[in-house]
Amino acid sequence: MKTKIIFIWLVTFLLTSCQDEFLTIVPETALSSATFFTKEADFQQAVNGAYVPLRSIVNDRAWLLGEMHSDNTYYARNILFGATEQQEDIADFAIPVAGGVTSNTHVLNQYRLDYQIISRTNQVLALIDDVEFGEASKNNLKGQAYFLRAFAYFELVRYFGKVPLHLEPVENREGAALPLASEEEIYAQIINDATEAINLLPLKSAQEAGRATSGAARTLLANVYIVQKKWAEAESLLMEVVNSNEYQLIPNYAEVFSTSTGNKNNMESVFEVQFLEGSAGLNGTFIYNFLPRPMTSDELKTITGTSNAQPLTGEGNNIPTPDIIAAYEPGDERKDASIAYITLSGSLRDDKVYPYIKKFAKTHALHNNHGTNWPIYRYSEVLLFLAEALNEQGKDGSMYLDLVRERAGLGAAQGDMREAIYHERRVELAFENKRWFDLVRTGRAVDVITAYGARIKSNPLDYYYPAGAVPRSHAFTNIDLYYALPADEAALSPYF
Repeated sequence: MKTKIIFIWLVTFLLTSCQDEFLTIVPETALSSATFFTKEADFQQAVNGAYVPLRSIVNDRAWLLGEMHSDNTYYARNILFGATEQQEDIADFAIPVAGGVTSNTHVLNQYRLDYQIISRTNQVLALIDDVEFGEASKNNLKGQAYFLRAFAYFELVRYFGKVPLHLEPVENREGAALPLASEEEIYAQIINDATEAINLLPLKSAQEAGRATSGAARTLLANVYIVQKKWAEAESLLMEVVNSNEYQLIPNYAEVFSTSTGNKNNMESVFEVQFLEGSAGLNGTFIYNFLPRPMTSDELKTITGTSNAQPLTGEGNNIPTPDIIAAYEPGDERKDASIAYITLSGSLRDDKVYPYIKKFAKTHALHNNHGTNWPIYRYSEVLLFLAEALNEQGKDGSMYLDLVRERAGLGAAQGDMREAIYHERRVELAFENKRWFDLVRTGRAVDVITAYGARIKSNPLDYYYPAGAVPRSHAFTNIDLYYALPADEAALSPYF
């Protein structure tokens, strides 16, 4: 069945309320935009609703398209379970494409979730100035909307290149299908939106926890400039973030990441996606997606600590590769904080020991229900961005690079500074969905992935295949820098 066009959500988005510094979502009604937006609280709810798709993005999609679609993670092949082709196609660079579109479900859902954010923020930005309420609150809400729209378009342009550029609410089917905008047009809009967000948003110390801030907007815009190789512009923004004194490195890397119930939006966090453990429907499940399988309940309990652990079957995803494990230098404290190992009694492999992502594997109360937040930007990345921006201008950025290395228990970087920065980004930000984007923007994607694919095909045992199993014949035959646009959306548009 063909799904409805993505912008239908503009009149039925979930209304939300904020409780205890958490962006919660509470369905209330299906009122039209023409009658709903009459007071400040309505726009507060609408902005809350614009954050909601971020949870589905990081819980279900971004790790597939940004991390497993790289040499950092792979899947744990289970030859007895054959319903994971859509995920394997992403990890194996074997996504089927015809006429510039793909039927891959994960690509489709990522596309729709980003446009869901865009649809909701467009509605807010189109109507908010028509309603009278406090200037400070209005600026804050507008700034959050601009930030979220910039973030969604930044994801889309990096995943797909050319996409439709919607900046107004869609009122009918005819308005929903727009021509593909060029990358230049999309980046220009992202820069405009992020700049507006910087001017409107407060500092982290003056903002409600979990919401976008001027520091987050500056970091996002700096990331855009780095992709565009506008190093001086990025440097200026990043120095403002550093000099704001709003952020610090947490001394112990293992304590950087949120637990299920605490350590959220901490002093190193620039922006993170909020989850809440419990029955309100705001919880995450991503750590369960990242575990090798099959796993007994007793084996799972050693990781999650839940009172009602249940067996995991199927095929595990986002398993650290031998490549990322080997990338850590001797003495790097981040390795043991990021990666752990488990023996699976039911594995079909002779070596039943698998690595898994430890940095997000925090104990929690109930099976498949945790409140661990997901980091989008951390202060360590600000420092690494700054080191890179300075180095690319022929300036000395080693001080900022070495701050990150010192926290990891390492000495000053040696050798080629550009390569040292690339290496540091890989291990510092491992499993945070940065690797694929880094490979593309630095021009290394095709060479790195081609060599990685050759290693998997020549020695599948090292990449979690059971004895006798081999990669599919079409693995690593489609190493494109962009994902094809989703076929279901193409059926609704004459432009792609």
